[in-house]
This record gives sequence, C-alpha cells and structure tokens, in this order.
Amino acid sequence: MIQPVRTVAMRDVFGATLLALAERVPGMVVLDCDVATSCKTRAFGEAYPDRFFNCGVAEANMVDVAAGLATCGLRPVVSTFALFLTLKGADQIRNTVCYNDLPVVFVGGYAGLSDSFDGPSHQAITDLAVMRAMPNMVVVVPGDALEVQQAVEAALSRPGPTYIRVCRNPTPVLFEDQPPLEIGRVRKLRDGADLTLGVCGVPTSMAIEASEKLAQEGIGVDLLEISTLKPLDVNAILASVSKTGKLLSIEEHNRYGGLAEAVALALAKERPTKMDYVAIEDTFAESGSYEALMAKYGLSVDRIVEKAKALVTSCGPNAGESL
Repeated sequence: MIQPVRTVAMRDVFGATLLALAERVPGMVVLDCDVATSCKTRAFGEAYPDRFFNCGVAEANMVDVAAGLATCGLRPVVSTFALFLTLKGADQIRNTVCYNDLPVVFVGGYAGLSDSFDGPSHQAITDLAVMRAMPNMVVVVPGDALEVQQAVEAALSRPGPTYIRVCRNPTPVLFEDQPPLEIGRVRKLRDGADLTLGVCGVPTSMAIEASEKLAQEGIGVDLLEISTLKPLDVNAILASVSKTGKLLSIEEHNRYGGLAEAVALALAKERPTKMDYVAIEDTFAESGSYEALMAKYGLSVDRIVEKAKALVTSCGPNAGESL
C-alpha cells in the first residue's frame, strides 16, 4: 500500500525539471506567456536567457512561435495556465502543431480547480476534453510531482505533440521508489476483485485512501492510475474489468470529455461494463480554497467511497465472472 509522507507542488518540480534537463537536452527551449513566476519557468529563463522566450499575454502567438522553432529541430516546451493554453491557443495547437505532428510539449499549469481563488475565469475543467480531441496529441495527467518530472522527460524524447497537466498546489508524493511513469501505460496500485477504480491526476491520493477504506469494509479494489488519457491503455483496463465487472472513474475535470468518457468509449466497444464516475458535474466552480472547492464539487475520499459502495451494491460482488 502506497503511503504518502510529504507534499510537493507539481509546478515546483516542473521548474526544477527544466533546469535539470537543460544540458541533457540542448535543443530544448522554453516559451512562456508572462507567467514565469507562477508556472516556475523563471529560473530556467534566468539561467538560459537565449533559450527562453516570454511571448507576453499572447497564447495563440506563443503556440505558433513554438511550432516554428520545432520545424528548426528544436524541442519547445510551452508553459502557461491550462485554461488559456487550451482555449486561447486551440486554433494554433490544432492547425500548426497537431496538423503537422510537431514535437511540442505543452504544459498546462494551474489545472483543474487549483487556480482556486481566481475563480471560474481561470479554473481549467475542460482542458482534457479539448486536447484529447486534437489528432496526434498525447495527453498525460500525472498523479504526483515525480510523475510530472517523468512525463516531461518522456515527452521530450518522443515525436509529436504532448499535453501535460500540472496542478498549482502542493500534493502528496506517491511514487517514490516506484517504477517511472510510462506514457500509454496504466500503473497498477492495488489488486482486488470487486471493483475497478480508474483515476488520473491529483485525486489519485484520494483513490488510494478510499481503496483502503473500502478494503476495511470487505470490498476489494483493483486500483488503476490512468495517467495517460490518450493513448489509453485499453488492454490494462479490459483486464481489470474482466475480473471486477464494474468501474468507477475519478478525475478533476468536467464529467464530459475527460477520463470517464475515454474509458466508457473503450469499454463500449470492447466490453460493455457497468460504470459510474466521480467528476465535476458540468458546472463552473466558485472562488475559494483548493481543498474546500474539491470537496464541494464532489472530489473527496468520502465521495469515492460512497459511489464505489453504491456501484458494488447495484451490481453484486464479482460481477465480472458472469460477463
């Protein structure tokens, strides 16, 4: 059982990762939309000013500049708030980067509800839907700060565009002394026969705690961290639901267009399975502390346990055996 012992902000590790990779990836350049202090790219810009481009508050222009740099053999890392990157830059992401399958790494900071006090104008609850719909785009949602580092490294070594979702706030470190994140692969966190929990991003720590509580009540959870939403590790998910017969998805995103729909689409085609979800219920959130907002909009250990028990009760134990 993974027991988190410390918290670290994903954005801090992102900034440190850029510095650590600077010499190893000499073609890496970093682009920012005047939020270098917030997104932690400032240290890289100060250390490597000839490889850092502050494009001002002009997300669309920044994406086109990155595309141009990629055509010259460089490896651009594009950083700004997730909401503005994926909406204001969507046209350029589609037409200049994805259409040409260019190796640009997009890092959407302050994602989900983590830009909490700035309210709904800054909170990114649709970014996964936008980026999943972009042809050629790979979409990664790290579960802790260590996976942010690993995702950036992996993205810089692969062809084509990658989107990495990053939280603002300190979150539990979950995967110390664990194998690194692999793009396109599920991480199995727990074995169980009664229910599959599939989770991505910050709620991963909640899913781990919920799994332990459910085990204490005799419900065995097959816990999957689905850090890559696209391409989805369909085989791992199918193997799990073939055993459990039901799946609860958990994400810090609108119920539309994110993990729940990605998994449901795969299962509808390959193995129809009873499902439910824990997600934001198609609503704008309000301003407040991150923890309070997560709880108010249904992202909590108690909510996961509640929905998991209801799903198990409605299907019966070991429903996978009768499929």
